[in-house]
Amino acid sequence: MGYVSAVPVPQPRAARTGGAVSSGARRSLAAALLLGALGATVVLLSAGQIWAEGTAAVGGGTVPVEADGGAVTGVPTALAIVGLAALVAVFAVRRTGRTMVAALLALSGAGAALAAVLGASDSAALDAEAARISGNTAAVVGGLSHTVWPYVTAAGAVLILAAGLFALRFGKTWPAMGGRYERSGAPRAARRPVTTDPDRPEDLWKALDRGEDPTRGD
Repeated sequence: MGYVSAVPVPQPRAARTGGAVSSGARRSLAAALLLGALGATVVLLSAGQIWAEGTAAVGGGTVPVEADGGAVTGVPTALAIVGLAALVAVFAVRRTGRTMVAALLALSGAGAALAAVLGASDSAALDAEAARISGNTAAVVGGLSHTVWPYVTAAGAVLILAAGLFALRFGKTWPAMGGRYERSGAPRAARRPVTTDPDRPEDLWKALDRGEDPTRGD
């Protein structure tokens, strides 16, 4: 005995146009994820590189000293982690909550970029290293120079900021975790019990697949 397949009901024009909106939402979502993840990765990696170099006077000579991004300022690393957490959390909340998390994501990027730029001209970390090496608390580093890594960190932070701006602009159209299981915010109707017709072999096989005993009466 054959099956009778249900004929799909043609969707109205309004429903069909929803595909274009969904496609745009997916593109903006992908862009935000890419920008946020890439930006956080750049910040975390570049913050571990050497940001500043110089020399310290020790016993009539000089020794090289250097400081990485974490020694200069830990703010970009901390805010990059906050940004990653916000990037994930933006899909777990909706409406006002999503806007607030998106704003946190953007602020994390902006703060990390500002801290990196300010750290590009900071000498306090090298002075502290020079004092430690020389044993003189009043020691000041000489020949101070800075690398390009603070600006690479700032560039990564700008990507996090861009992800936050994408979330603020398009986040309302993005799906939420578990959203596909809901219909217009209403709870799903309870499933109707499946009846098995003992005279239909296909119903017996389906009941066995469901782990039911087709020979047992209701």
